[in-house]
Amino acid sequence: MEVSSCMKVSHFSLRMFAFLLVVTLGSCYCRTNSSQTILGIPELLGPSEALPGHIVIFKCVVSNNTKNETLLMQLYKKDNNTKLLGESTALSGETGVFNLVTKLSHEGNLECVARAQNNSHVEPTVSRTHYLRVVEGVEDAQIFLHPDPEEFFNGQNVKLVCEIAAGNHVSYKWLLNGQLISPSSGLSDNFLHIFRITSRDSGSYSCVATNYYNQTVFSTSRSPGIEITVKDVVSDPDISFTVLKEDSHNYSAVVTCESAVGTPPVIFSLYDRTRLVASMMSENRSGMFKLPLVLDQYLGELQCEADNRAQVAHSQWLPLEVVSVGGPVTMRYDRDIGENFAVVGLRLYCKVAKGSHPRYQWFLNKTLLRDRGSFYYVVDQPPELSILLLSVGRSSAGTYHCQVSDSFDNATAISSRKLYLDKQVLNRLPVWVVAVVFGCFTALILLVSICCGIGVVYRRKVFEEKSLLGLEMERKVVVDESELDLCEYNEDVDVVRAARGDELDQTSEASVDEWPQIAAQRKTLEDEAFEEP
Repeated sequence: MEVSSCMKVSHFSLRMFAFLLVVTLGSCYCRTNSSQTILGIPELLGPSEALPGHIVIFKCVVSNNTKNETLLMQLYKKDNNTKLLGESTALSGETGVFNLVTKLSHEGNLECVARAQNNSHVEPTVSRTHYLRVVEGVEDAQIFLHPDPEEFFNGQNVKLVCEIAAGNHVSYKWLLNGQLISPSSGLSDNFLHIFRITSRDSGSYSCVATNYYNQTVFSTSRSPGIEITVKDVVSDPDISFTVLKEDSHNYSAVVTCESAVGTPPVIFSLYDRTRLVASMMSENRSGMFKLPLVLDQYLGELQCEADNRAQVAHSQWLPLEVVSVGGPVTMRYDRDIGENFAVVGLRLYCKVAKGSHPRYQWFLNKTLLRDRGSFYYVVDQPPELSILLLSVGRSSAGTYHCQVSDSFDNATAISSRKLYLDKQVLNRLPVWVVAVVFGCFTALILLVSICCGIGVVYRRKVFEEKSLLGLEMERKVVVDESELDLCEYNEDVDVVRAARGDELDQTSEASVDEWPQIAAQRKTLEDEAFEEP
């Protein structure tokens, strides 16, 4: 119990000591704080722009210094109080002056700190910030490319960077072949972005770097021009060949590879199905290769490859086979009909049965018709056919024929049949048309004659039938009257029957062959009489 009571007393004593210490320190701080004086807020005055190496003057004013203290004024960059830029002393109400030799590092927010020089009880104060812009002249503008090479292909993205050796607060302009590039064309600070470059973007690029001082141009630097060449990607080449006759027994195939698009130089390579046949470099997007050739023999397939470092393109496979001209040459024509159904134009077609490289020639009265004339126009569509377009008139009249030979050898030529054409012949009705019309007219006359004959026979037969029918009706009336007489006068039945029999016999003798038809008509008349009420 005594130990625990002693511990309680000691804890209480410690708490009382700590409380008294805190109260004492607080009272000392309050006395010290109440003895300090706060200065008025200083105001920093000076230029907003300066040039490196130039002396500029800043002033710092404390307007409400009531203690008549000598003030120490110091110039700093904001948030960097360790590096003093200037220092000045001033009596109460006076202005502190700083003479500052400007450097690039001085650019930024400056502030003035005012404090009593010999009185530590006066709390220092800080001015509002003042921004100083230090302008350095632009020097040595240069353009750098990303990626590095100065040669590009369609579809690539290119970035140009304008870099300067010295200068700040710079604005940039870009020129293409001396013309200003629109600001909306991928410009960003000192960058020029070209997306999916094309051949239209080729040319000399330069940049102009400029900065301003006191709202006027201070310095400008223009970079040397840098030439950019945009190459077109090579297109798939077309492949074809012509036949060259070396002598009477030897022939060669001249194979042509040609791309419609692609910036030279282009490397063309010729392949067959198994190997590289030949290769060459071309400055005009076309390459030619010469190969030995055997007529009327299949020699495999060929393919062209084109490469201008942008991409590798290939042609279709081409069979290497030359078929000599042979077989009949056929010629036909179509008419063009004008007003009044007159023939005003013709289209003559010439076609050979076989041949891979035919040459077509048209002749009028043994005169060769070349390409185009006053009344004709030749349209070749090899190897299928050739078309001769004619305007029908006096000058076009004559005998036409077509002649076909191999384009590489005219030693053998095949001619079509000859055809005479003039305006009168073309507009005359053909014999077969006249024959058809006459035949149709004759058939119509025969048909009408037959119909008339049938009508006459039919009417005669009907008349005869009506005559027989009238005779039968008269006989019936006579019979009816005889029956009435018999009833009236009570004649002998046998006598009457005998009389009727004699009459019938006489009628039968007049027309025995027509009796069955008359009997049928009689039965019909009797049935009709029976049905009447």
